[in-house]
This record gives sequence, C-alpha cells and structure tokens, in this order.
Amino acid sequence: MNSFRNTRLGYLWNQIPEVTRNLLAINILMFIATCINENFMIEKFAMFYPKSPFFHPWQILTHMFMHGGFWHIFFNMYTLAMFGIVLERAIGSRKFLVFYFVTGLGAVALHTGVQYFQMQAALSADNLQAVQQVLYTPTVGASGAIYGILIGFAMMYPESELTLLFPPITLKAKWFVLIFAGIELLTGVTGTLDGVAHFAHLGGMLFGWLLMLWWKKTGRIYERDNWI
Repeated sequence: MNSFRNTRLGYLWNQIPEVTRNLLAINILMFIATCINENFMIEKFAMFYPKSPFFHPWQILTHMFMHGGFWHIFFNMYTLAMFGIVLERAIGSRKFLVFYFVTGLGAVALHTGVQYFQMQAALSADNLQAVQQVLYTPTVGASGAIYGILIGFAMMYPESELTLLFPPITLKAKWFVLIFAGIELLTGVTGTLDGVAHFAHLGGMLFGWLLMLWWKKTGRIYERDNWI
C-alpha cells in the first residue's frame, strides 16, 4: 500500500476527495465482481421491480454500484471524477454524500413509478410479454446519481463552459444540462433507445435540482459541518 501511495498514480488517487474516491472504488470493485460472476451479481444486486421474484430490498441501494459493461462504468466514473470532485470540494464531503444518495434513490423512485404504470397498462391489455418484461428486467448503474451531480454542478457553476466529447461542442453548463434533460425526456416518452432507464436519469436530475434549490434557499449550501 505504501509503495502505491508513493507512485504518481497513488498521489493522484489520494488527491481525490474522500467520498468521491470511495464511490469510485466501490463501483470498480462491484464491476470486477460482476465480471467474475455476472449471473449471481445481477440476480442479487441489480434492481428488480418490487413484485418480481428476484427483488430484494437491498437492491434499492446496491443497483447504484452495478454496471452493465465497460463503457457504461467508464463514462459514469469519468463523469463522477470530473464533476464529483468539484462538487464535493464546493459543498463538503458530508453534503455530497447525502446528495449522491438522494439523487440515486430519487432516480430509482421515479423509475419504479414509471414501471408501475407500465405494469398496470400491461395487465389491463392482458399483455403477458410486457408484464414479464417489467418483472424480469434488471436495472443497473449509477447514472441517476451521476445526472444529479451534473445538475448540481450546473446550479453551482452555471456559466462554466464544458466541451462535449462527441461532438466536440462547447456549451455553458446550464445549457448542457438542459439539453441533456430534454433528450432524456424525449427518449423516455417516445421509447427511443430502449434498454436505457431514461426516467431514472430524469429522477436523479429532479431530486438533485430540488435538493440544491432547498440548500440554496435555506442558506445551507456551504455549511460543511451539517449533513443536510
């Protein structure tokens, strides 16, 4: 361990704020475990609809540390590192930890709510295939919390300029997040890009916006000694 800390990589790792660093580590470890035994990890730790025979209460939390592939975890962790570090340093580690889980839980709450209405519609139409799709489709990923971090960053630094990777366009953070929210809403409503939990992304953004708004209005945004 000491030899790692003395390397350049170890030095850079230790410069990451505590909560962001630990979130990165947990996500990476869970991904490695998934690569070793994917069926077990998905069945036990991915999020299933509450009426599914595969559902377990702890999945409400554990699914936030699961990912469906290399690029899925890569882009989520890249975004967490890029924006989580800035946000954690700005509001403090305690508030950032609360923010991360509030947005992640808000994401799964909205996603499950949408699944409920999908289930009711499928039952009314006697569509067994649609019922089974809701019951047996696992949800994984930190994306809800990541989208929450994006909107949190945009609310703290709305005039900051960000450059997209694809395409390489530079936008202010406030427009960047609004465009992302619009895309997620459009694709979620139209069913475009099936297999992506669009409403989970929107849930993370919604709860992130509400929490940041509350902290700002109550003047608590920079109170580092308080959890909320």
